[in-house]
Amino acid sequence: MERGRDKPRHSDLLQSSTHSDYKRSGYSGDCYAHKRVRSGGETFPSVPRFLSTQRQLYERSFPVYKQPVEVGFFSLDSERNFFNDSRQLRYYVEPGKSPNFSLRDGYHDRFIKRDEGVKEGLDHMLRWILENRTKLQSKNSASSCALGVDFVTWRGHLTKLLTTPYETQEGWLLAASKFGGTIYISEVETEAARVNRESRTERHKEMMYWGYKFEQYICADDMNGVPDQGGVVNTNEAFCTVVQTRLSDHKLLFSGEVDCRDKDPRIPAPACYIELKTSAEICTPKQRSNFHRYKLLKWWAQSFLPGVPQIIAGFRDQDGIVVAVETFHISNISQLIKNEYNCWKPTVCMNFCSDFLSFVKSVVKEDNPRLVHLFEWEPHRDVMFSVHRDTQYTFLPDWYVNSMESHFAGGAQPLD
Repeated sequence: MERGRDKPRHSDLLQSSTHSDYKRSGYSGDCYAHKRVRSGGETFPSVPRFLSTQRQLYERSFPVYKQPVEVGFFSLDSERNFFNDSRQLRYYVEPGKSPNFSLRDGYHDRFIKRDEGVKEGLDHMLRWILENRTKLQSKNSASSCALGVDFVTWRGHLTKLLTTPYETQEGWLLAASKFGGTIYISEVETEAARVNRESRTERHKEMMYWGYKFEQYICADDMNGVPDQGGVVNTNEAFCTVVQTRLSDHKLLFSGEVDCRDKDPRIPAPACYIELKTSAEICTPKQRSNFHRYKLLKWWAQSFLPGVPQIIAGFRDQDGIVVAVETFHISNISQLIKNEYNCWKPTVCMNFCSDFLSFVKSVVKEDNPRLVHLFEWEPHRDVMFSVHRDTQYTFLPDWYVNSMESHFAGGAQPLD
């Protein structure tokens, strides 16, 4: 941010759609750029063309973010089958002070890896909605939307939005479709991400395994059980929480995978959940600074969104041996980074996410599951979008659309 420059006011950022003074080559302080649409001589309200990601635009008060409420959960088994229950939930078992875990153990002979080439989209989330829609509709009976929420998505997609103002390496593609008054957002793999996935080195592949192996060392299948440290690591298996919350005026329903929970049954979800991470051991001040500036940003965003209060991290050496375990409380992370020069700010992350959702709402107007607005972003660029009808980008499956329409036709709350 430029020193001595006044921060843009919130009212400047959300100017009316008739604003036409935005100059692409000379930044004017407006995060949206608009275009007028004319037909037969008549002028219609303009549609935003792009959204800026410049950090200084989002340096304002922290937006309203309601405490996330868990409205459900589901499990995915060893073959990626969906179950509307908690059978895959695991329990945290505190390790000793000197864990000495070998994260390389089992990589070559006890590892079943999920096929990342199979793109599941929102399918598991949609199956959960079909099995729980009556509960959702009763919870949101006063809403004009069929589900009572503005957006349905994965936690990981929102995490990418939160980190966008500070991301310098990886872009993203997010597809959005409006159906029943709710906007569904699903990620599309970029070409760069595909190339990166298909060209990983053997070392990179093994290091990705290390995080799952760490979970196996400190998670038990039962509340009073012990970890099966020599068992098979199968990354098809997952337990996912489904939470509902509100960011500014955006009602959100999203799901995210949970690593484990605290054994204390008195702690309610999502406060009982724990995120597990691994990272290289920190030996120098420079390494600690980089850890604060880059890794903690993604860790914070991922856990803050669903209301997971703590991260337990295993710090490992270059040979994959865990040498220390440390707990990070999400509420304290902003204090950890406050002395880092020009570091990331939670308020910038949340305000950008809120404004992106406003941007999507202003663009995605037609209620049509076959119509996709594809939002694209590359580092150091603006967020742009393109429109696609009945193409490979359509992601809401017929089984979901037909089931929901039959549900509404049978007397449930109608579509908009």
